Amino acid sequence: MSGRIQVEVVQAWPRRHEAVCLDMPEGSTVAEAIGAAGLTPGGHAGVAIYGDIATGEQTLRDGDRVELLRPLTIDPKEARRRRAGK
Repeated sequence: MSGRIQVEVVQAWPRRHEAVCLDMPEGSTVAEAIGAAGLTPGGHAGVAIYGDIATGEQTLRDGDRVELLRPLTIDPKEARRRRAGK
């Protein structure tokens, strides 16, 4: 009997987010979870699992959170300089 895992796929914007919890077969990949979540994968800069960069072919483990990453709107160093200057 093949096991099942629970994963979450999250997509966030500055003031809102979408999260879909999924029951997937063991051995499922990041790409399969994104497809099963029904979230539009276009427009994201990358994919991570709990903040660590991941690939679509990466196998998921029970409890993983797949994060669709947005493109940066400003360089993080520049953002810090602006905050420090205020």
